[in-house]
Amino acid sequence: MEIRQLKAFLAIAEAKTFTAGAKMVNVTQAAISMQIRQLEDEVGLPLFTRTPRRVILTEAGEHLLERARRMLREHDAAVAEIAELGGVERGRLRIGSASAEFAAVQLPHILHALKVTYPNSELSVSAGTSQTLVDKIMHGETDIAFVSLPVENSSITTDLLFSDEIVAIAHPKHPLAKKRSITASELAEEKLILGERGGNTRRMIDDFFNDANVRPNIVMELSRQEAINQMVENDLGVGTAGAKTINDEIREGRLIAWEIEGSEIKWEQGLARLRGGYVSPIAKEFMRLCKESFVERKKELKARK
Repeated sequence: MEIRQLKAFLAIAEAKTFTAGAKMVNVTQAAISMQIRQLEDEVGLPLFTRTPRRVILTEAGEHLLERARRMLREHDAAVAEIAELGGVERGRLRIGSASAEFAAVQLPHILHALKVTYPNSELSVSAGTSQTLVDKIMHGETDIAFVSLPVENSSITTDLLFSDEIVAIAHPKHPLAKKRSITASELAEEKLILGERGGNTRRMIDDFFNDANVRPNIVMELSRQEAINQMVENDLGVGTAGAKTINDEIREGRLIAWEIEGSEIKWEQGLARLRGGYVSPIAKEFMRLCKESFVERKKELKARK
Protein backbone atom coordinates (compact mmCIF):
# COMPACT_ATOMS: atom_id res chain seq x y z
CA MET A 1 0.00 0.00 0.00
CA GLU A 2 1.33 3.40 -0.97
CA ILE A 3 0.74 6.60 0.97
CA ARG A 4 -0.86 8.28 -2.05
CA GLN A 5 -3.28 5.37 -2.40
CA LEU A 6 -4.30 5.59 1.26
CA LYS A 7 -4.78 9.35 0.96
CA ALA A 8 -6.95 8.79 -2.11
CA PHE A 9 -8.95 6.12 -0.29
CA LEU A 10 -9.58 8.39 2.74
CA ALA A 11 -10.51 11.34 0.53
CA ILE A 12 -13.16 9.33 -1.32
CA ALA A 13 -14.45 7.76 1.92
CA GLU A 14 -14.98 11.22 3.42
CA ALA A 15 -16.17 13.04 0.29
CA LYS A 16 -18.47 10.17 -0.80
CA THR A 17 -17.66 10.64 -4.50
CA PHE A 18 -14.60 10.08 -6.69
CA THR A 19 -14.90 13.57 -8.15
CA ALA A 20 -14.90 15.34 -4.77
CA GLY A 21 -12.19 13.03 -3.46
CA ALA A 22 -9.96 13.84 -6.43
CA LYS A 23 -10.30 17.57 -5.67
CA MET A 24 -9.32 16.98 -2.04
CA VAL A 25 -6.00 15.40 -3.03
CA ASN A 26 -5.45 17.57 -6.13
CA VAL A 27 -5.43 14.84 -8.76
CA THR A 28 -7.65 14.05 -11.72
CA GLN A 29 -10.60 11.70 -11.41
CA ALA A 30 -8.85 9.26 -13.74
CA ALA A 31 -5.75 9.28 -11.51
CA ILE A 32 -7.66 8.68 -8.29
CA SER A 33 -9.69 5.91 -9.92
CA MET A 34 -6.46 4.18 -10.93
CA GLN A 35 -5.04 4.51 -7.41
CA ILE A 36 -8.16 2.92 -5.89
CA ARG A 37 -8.15 0.18 -8.53
CA GLN A 38 -4.51 -0.62 -7.67
CA LEU A 39 -5.32 -0.65 -3.96
CA GLU A 40 -8.31 -2.94 -4.50
CA ASP A 41 -6.15 -5.26 -6.61
CA GLU A 42 -3.62 -5.43 -3.78
CA VAL A 43 -6.13 -6.24 -1.02
CA GLY A 44 -8.10 -8.52 -3.32
CA LEU A 45 -11.52 -7.06 -2.46
CA PRO A 46 -13.58 -4.04 -3.56
CA LEU A 47 -13.38 -1.14 -1.10
CA PHE A 48 -16.34 0.85 -2.43
CA THR A 49 -19.78 0.10 -3.78
CA ARG A 50 -20.46 2.52 -6.64
CA THR A 51 -23.97 4.03 -6.91
CA PRO A 52 -25.19 6.76 -9.32
CA ARG A 53 -24.96 9.51 -6.68
CA ARG A 54 -22.23 8.42 -4.26
CA VAL A 55 -19.93 5.63 -3.17
CA ILE A 56 -20.42 3.49 -0.06
CA LEU A 57 -17.72 1.67 1.86
CA THR A 58 -17.83 -2.10 1.60
CA GLU A 59 -17.10 -4.29 4.63
CA ALA A 60 -13.46 -4.45 3.48
CA GLY A 61 -13.41 -0.66 3.13
CA GLU A 62 -14.74 -0.19 6.65
CA HIS A 63 -12.01 -2.46 8.02
CA LEU A 64 -9.34 -0.50 6.15
CA LEU A 65 -10.66 2.96 7.14
CA GLU A 66 -9.32 3.28 10.71
CA ARG A 67 -6.10 1.47 9.86
CA ALA A 68 -5.50 3.88 6.98
CA ARG A 69 -6.03 6.84 9.29
CA ARG A 70 -3.54 5.42 11.80
CA MET A 71 -0.98 4.71 9.08
CA LEU A 72 -1.25 8.25 7.71
CA ARG A 73 -0.96 9.74 11.18
CA GLU A 74 2.23 7.73 11.74
CA HIS A 75 3.48 8.80 8.34
CA ASP A 76 2.86 12.49 9.12
CA ALA A 77 4.50 12.13 12.54
CA ALA A 78 7.59 10.53 10.98
CA VAL A 79 7.85 13.29 8.40
CA ALA A 80 7.50 15.94 11.11
CA GLU A 81 10.16 14.34 13.32
CA ILE A 82 12.62 14.08 10.46
CA ALA A 83 11.86 17.66 9.39
CA GLU A 84 12.95 18.83 12.85
CA LEU A 85 16.46 17.75 11.97
CA GLY A 86 16.48 20.65 9.51
CA GLY A 87 16.37 23.13 12.38
CA VAL A 88 13.95 24.58 14.92
CA GLU A 89 12.90 27.35 12.55
CA ARG A 90 10.78 24.88 10.60
CA GLY A 91 7.60 23.05 11.45
CA ARG A 92 3.98 22.56 10.43
CA LEU A 93 0.98 23.15 12.65
CA ARG A 94 -2.68 22.84 11.65
CA ILE A 95 -4.80 24.68 14.20
CA GLY A 96 -8.56 24.61 14.75
CA SER A 97 -10.68 27.06 16.72
CA ALA A 98 -14.27 26.63 17.91
CA SER A 99 -14.27 30.16 19.35
CA ALA A 100 -14.63 33.20 17.11
CA GLU A 101 -13.49 35.43 19.99
CA PHE A 102 -10.31 33.42 20.54
CA ALA A 103 -9.58 33.42 16.80
CA ALA A 104 -10.11 37.19 16.54
CA VAL A 105 -8.57 38.45 19.79
CA GLN A 106 -5.89 36.09 21.10
CA LEU A 107 -4.86 33.80 18.25
CA PRO A 108 -3.31 36.51 16.01
CA HIS A 109 -0.90 37.51 18.80
CA ILE A 110 -0.11 33.87 19.58
CA LEU A 111 0.66 33.12 15.92
CA HIS A 112 2.79 36.26 15.62
CA ALA A 113 4.88 35.10 18.59
CA LEU A 114 5.06 31.59 17.14
CA LYS A 115 6.40 32.94 13.86
CA VAL A 116 9.22 34.69 15.72
CA THR A 117 10.55 31.34 16.90
CA TYR A 118 9.50 29.43 13.77
CA PRO A 119 9.86 31.94 10.91
CA ASN A 120 9.75 29.24 8.22
CA SER A 121 6.86 27.30 9.69
CA GLU A 122 3.69 26.32 7.84
CA LEU A 123 0.67 27.45 9.87
CA SER A 124 -2.98 26.93 8.94
CA VAL A 125 -6.16 27.74 10.86
CA SER A 126 -9.66 26.35 10.43
CA ALA A 127 -12.92 27.07 12.24
CA GLY A 128 -15.79 24.82 13.24
CA THR A 129 -17.77 23.48 16.16
CA SER A 130 -15.90 21.61 18.87
CA GLN A 131 -17.21 18.27 17.58
CA THR A 132 -16.19 19.06 14.01
CA LEU A 133 -12.66 19.93 15.10
CA VAL A 134 -12.35 16.80 17.25
CA ASP A 135 -13.38 14.76 14.21
CA LYS A 136 -10.68 16.53 12.17
CA ILE A 137 -8.07 15.62 14.79
CA MET A 138 -9.24 12.00 14.67
CA HIS A 139 -9.00 12.02 10.86
CA GLY A 140 -5.50 13.51 10.90
CA GLU A 141 -6.64 16.80 9.32
CA THR A 142 -5.91 19.02 12.35
CA ASP A 143 -3.06 18.81 14.86
CA ILE A 144 -4.45 20.81 17.75
CA ALA A 145 -7.69 22.69 18.37
CA PHE A 146 -9.15 25.23 20.78
CA VAL A 147 -12.50 23.73 21.80
CA SER A 148 -15.13 23.75 24.52
CA LEU A 149 -14.63 21.10 27.18
CA PRO A 150 -15.13 18.35 28.13
CA VAL A 151 -14.38 16.27 25.05
CA GLU A 152 -16.01 12.87 25.37
CA ASN A 153 -13.56 10.89 23.29
CA SER A 154 -11.00 8.56 24.88
CA SER A 155 -8.60 9.09 21.96
CA ILE A 156 -8.38 12.82 22.65
CA THR A 157 -6.42 14.50 25.44
CA THR A 158 -7.14 18.08 26.54
CA ASP A 159 -5.58 20.93 28.49
CA LEU A 160 -7.90 23.32 30.35
CA LEU A 161 -7.14 26.99 29.62
CA PHE A 162 -10.21 28.89 30.81
CA SER A 163 -13.22 28.25 33.04
CA ASP A 164 -16.25 30.44 33.74
CA GLU A 165 -19.72 30.11 35.25
CA ILE A 166 -22.61 30.33 32.81
CA VAL A 167 -25.22 32.93 33.77
CA ALA A 168 -28.41 34.19 32.13
CA ILE A 169 -28.24 37.70 30.66
CA ALA A 170 -31.03 40.18 29.91
CA HIS A 171 -31.75 43.82 29.08
CA PRO A 172 -31.66 46.16 32.12
CA LYS A 173 -35.35 46.99 31.58
CA HIS A 174 -36.45 43.37 31.83
CA PRO A 175 -39.33 42.94 34.35
CA LEU A 176 -37.18 40.57 36.44
CA ALA A 177 -34.04 42.71 36.25
CA LYS A 178 -33.92 43.26 40.04
CA LYS A 179 -33.71 39.53 40.78
CA ARG A 180 -30.35 37.93 41.52
CA SER A 181 -31.29 34.48 40.22
CA ILE A 182 -33.75 32.79 37.89
CA THR A 183 -35.28 29.31 37.91
CA ALA A 184 -35.26 26.83 35.05
CA SER A 185 -39.00 27.25 34.49
CA GLU A 186 -38.76 31.06 34.48
CA LEU A 187 -35.85 30.95 32.06
CA ALA A 188 -37.61 28.46 29.78
CA GLU A 189 -40.54 30.87 29.34
CA GLU A 190 -38.29 33.66 28.02
CA LYS A 191 -37.45 34.24 24.37
CA LEU A 192 -34.10 32.50 24.49
CA ILE A 193 -31.08 33.38 22.37
CA LEU A 194 -28.56 30.54 22.63
CA GLY A 195 -25.38 29.34 20.97
CA GLU A 196 -25.63 26.97 18.03
CA ARG A 197 -25.90 23.23 18.56
CA GLY A 198 -22.69 21.23 18.39
CA GLY A 199 -20.80 22.88 21.25
CA ASN A 200 -20.50 21.51 24.77
CA THR A 201 -21.93 24.61 26.42
CA ARG A 202 -25.12 24.39 24.37
CA ARG A 203 -25.34 20.66 25.09
CA MET A 204 -25.07 21.30 28.84
CA ILE A 205 -27.76 24.00 28.67
CA ASP A 206 -30.06 21.61 26.79
CA ASP A 207 -29.35 18.90 29.39
CA PHE A 208 -30.16 21.37 32.18
CA PHE A 209 -33.61 22.06 30.72
CA ASN A 210 -34.20 18.36 30.09
CA ASP A 211 -33.31 17.50 33.69
CA ALA A 212 -35.67 20.23 34.91
CA ASN A 213 -38.40 18.74 32.68
CA VAL A 214 -39.12 22.07 30.96
CA ARG A 215 -39.20 22.96 27.29
CA PRO A 216 -37.28 26.16 26.50
CA ASN A 217 -38.64 28.78 24.10
CA ILE A 218 -35.63 29.18 21.80
CA VAL A 219 -36.05 31.95 19.24
CA MET A 220 -32.47 32.34 18.01
CA GLU A 221 -29.39 30.11 17.70
CA LEU A 222 -26.19 32.02 16.93
CA SER A 223 -22.60 30.98 16.38
CA ARG A 224 -20.90 33.90 18.15
CA GLN A 225 -21.21 35.04 21.75
CA GLU A 226 -20.81 38.66 20.67
CA ALA A 227 -23.91 38.30 18.50
CA ILE A 228 -25.89 36.86 21.42
CA ASN A 229 -24.83 39.75 23.66
CA GLN A 230 -25.82 42.30 21.02
CA MET A 231 -29.25 40.73 20.55
CA VAL A 232 -29.86 40.82 24.30
CA GLU A 233 -28.59 44.40 24.56
CA ASN A 234 -31.23 45.31 21.96
CA ASP A 235 -33.92 43.67 24.13
CA LEU A 236 -34.67 40.89 21.63
CA GLY A 237 -34.56 38.12 24.18
CA VAL A 238 -32.64 36.51 27.05
CA GLY A 239 -29.31 34.75 26.53
CA THR A 240 -26.49 33.06 28.39
CA ALA A 241 -22.84 34.03 28.75
CA GLY A 242 -19.75 33.43 30.84
CA ALA A 243 -19.95 35.59 33.96
CA LYS A 244 -16.34 36.80 33.69
CA THR A 245 -16.67 37.86 30.05
CA ILE A 246 -19.55 40.32 30.53
CA ASN A 247 -18.05 42.48 33.29
CA ASP A 248 -17.86 45.51 30.99
CA GLU A 249 -21.47 45.18 29.81
CA ILE A 250 -22.73 44.81 33.40
CA ARG A 251 -20.67 47.73 34.72
CA GLU A 252 -21.77 50.00 31.86
CA GLY A 253 -25.44 49.11 32.40
CA ARG A 254 -25.92 47.42 29.02
CA LEU A 255 -26.80 44.02 30.49
CA ILE A 256 -27.92 42.44 33.75
CA ALA A 257 -27.08 38.89 34.81
CA TRP A 258 -28.92 36.24 36.81
CA GLU A 259 -27.50 33.16 38.46
CA ILE A 260 -29.33 30.10 37.13
CA GLU A 261 -30.80 28.21 40.10
CA GLY A 262 -29.83 24.55 40.25
CA SER A 263 -27.30 24.96 37.45
CA GLU A 264 -23.64 24.04 37.68
CA ILE A 265 -22.85 24.76 34.05
CA LYS A 266 -19.24 25.71 33.54
CA TRP A 267 -17.96 27.26 30.35
CA GLU A 268 -14.62 25.51 29.94
CA GLN A 269 -12.26 25.95 27.03
CA GLY A 270 -8.97 24.34 26.22
CA LEU A 271 -6.71 22.65 23.71
CA ALA A 272 -7.47 19.22 22.28
CA ARG A 273 -5.03 16.89 20.56
CA LEU A 274 -4.65 13.19 19.80
CA ARG A 275 -3.84 11.12 22.89
CA GLY A 276 -0.48 9.43 22.59
CA GLY A 277 0.27 11.23 19.33
CA TYR A 278 3.56 12.88 18.50
CA VAL A 279 3.76 16.42 19.90
CA SER A 280 6.18 18.44 17.78
CA PRO A 281 8.30 21.30 19.19
CA ILE A 282 6.15 23.85 17.35
CA ALA A 283 3.01 22.34 18.90
CA LYS A 284 4.61 22.48 22.36
CA GLU A 285 5.50 26.13 21.81
CA PHE A 286 1.97 26.88 20.62
CA MET A 287 0.57 25.27 23.78
CA ARG A 288 2.94 27.30 25.95
CA LEU A 289 1.93 30.55 24.24
CA CYS A 290 -1.77 29.71 24.62
CA LYS A 291 -1.37 29.09 28.34
CA GLU A 292 0.57 32.33 28.71
CA SER A 293 -2.13 34.20 26.78
CA PHE A 294 -4.89 32.92 29.05
CA VAL A 295 -2.99 33.82 32.19
CA GLU A 296 -2.95 37.39 30.88
CA ARG A 297 -6.59 37.11 29.84
CA LYS A 298 -7.64 36.10 33.37
CA LYS A 299 -5.71 39.03 34.87
CA GLU A 300 -7.36 41.39 32.42
CA LEU A 301 -10.87 40.13 33.21
CA LYS A 302 -10.19 40.30 36.96
CA ALA A 303 -9.02 43.91 36.62
CA ARG A 304 -12.30 44.88 34.93
CA LYS A 305 -14.45 43.92 37.92
